[in-house]
Amino acid sequence: MSLSKSEIKALKAQAHHLKVVLQIGAKGISEGLLAELDTALNAHELIKVHIAGTDKAGRKEITSELCNASGADLVQMIGLISVLYRPRPDED
Repeated sequence: MSLSKSEIKALKAQAHHLKVVLQIGAKGISEGLLAELDTALNAHELIKVHIAGTDKAGRKEITSELCNASGADLVQMIGLISVLYRPRPDED
């Protein structure tokens, strides 16, 4: 899924007041963390993730792995924070 510029702008505005719901430390990504990520995205659609313990390139790599594993889109990265978005599946 790819977001348009207007969708990204709207999501950034929504994310501004959100609190971090997931923190990734020096241990990196685990199965438990991916399960928590999936739960958070199902509940909120738009979340902030705090990535510590690595440099900028490492944070980009971790964010990319999170997006690939969860099917989420990256809205923005600012410092140690990544904002991810995955719409809820349509319920018929």
